[in-house]
Amino acid sequence: MTQPRLDPWLICADDYPEDGYSSDQLEFLLGYGILAPSNHNAQPWLFRLHVSEVDVIADRRRALRIIDPADRELTLSCGSVLFNLRVAAEYFGHQCGIQILPQRDDPNLMARVHLGLKADTPAEDVVLFHAIQQRRTSRHPFQPEPLPDECLAALAGAAESEGAWLHLFTEESPRMEVADLVAEADRIQWADRHFREEMSRWIRPRSDPALDGIPVHDLGIRDWLSFAGPLLVRTFDRGDGQAARDRDIAMHSPVLAVLGTNADDCASWLAAGQALEHVLLKAQSENVTASFLSQPVEIPALRARLTEMTGRAGFAQVLLRLGCAPAVSPAPRRPLRAMVIQQSHSHG
Repeated sequence: MTQPRLDPWLICADDYPEDGYSSDQLEFLLGYGILAPSNHNAQPWLFRLHVSEVDVIADRRRALRIIDPADRELTLSCGSVLFNLRVAAEYFGHQCGIQILPQRDDPNLMARVHLGLKADTPAEDVVLFHAIQQRRTSRHPFQPEPLPDECLAALAGAAESEGAWLHLFTEESPRMEVADLVAEADRIQWADRHFREEMSRWIRPRSDPALDGIPVHDLGIRDWLSFAGPLLVRTFDRGDGQAARDRDIAMHSPVLAVLGTNADDCASWLAAGQALEHVLLKAQSENVTASFLSQPVEIPALRARLTEMTGRAGFAQVLLRLGCAPAVSPAPRRPLRAMVIQQSHSHG
């Protein structure tokens, strides 16, 4: 018997409505879109279906006001949805047109996706498509073995193909520097009562049937009694313990990677989100696991220092660790029907 909270991960390509209306096909493709990652697994997106297009809309009710006050990471998440949509559309033999920020007077409208004419499926899309349902975020330590250079080059190429860049820290000394930055960010964030309160609202005890948020057992912190997890987060500054753990995990990951863009506006964040999902799916297809170390990118002064460490012009958008790890369960997902806000036949 399956758990309803994981049902969206079980979408089956054989059910694609090949002879259905474009709107039916788009709705099916959205089932792959919503398997994209999001901070705290907040799933901050909504969709509006048209005849042959779908609007991807930011759901700012699910924003993280403390750690993401400008909705930068929220926008990245919407970009990751876009990439999954694109790959799925092309896998099922359609051209896919994407208009980024199509209406300047509607800042919530992230993109409009048009399902185009039949087209051959690029070979890479077949590989990436099959990785969508396999992709996981692992919060556990990685094996220390280095990753092959060809794999790392492919990941950097994936980011560049979406208009972003990926800087890889593979040597021990720079990895230690970045790990220290992660620990510093942990101490700053956990000392903030508002941060702890926001975090606690997204932690799900074992008994919680919620379809979003972070299951407490995924946090890898053994001393949390699962039923008390949110209370402990809200009440105690665990900054030193979290900093020590995250520093150790970061330092012993074979690769730390900064994904960045040359500009730092909404369009760049959407591009970064597409680049991020391209990197994550490419990594998954090579049996490489990724995990987020978002903390330094969420504190402006540390974000600037992290960017400086890469030696690149631009802006760090995401900090990842990459390596090999045992399989983990997927994070829960809300059902697609909860995210489709209306269906219309024109843009009105």
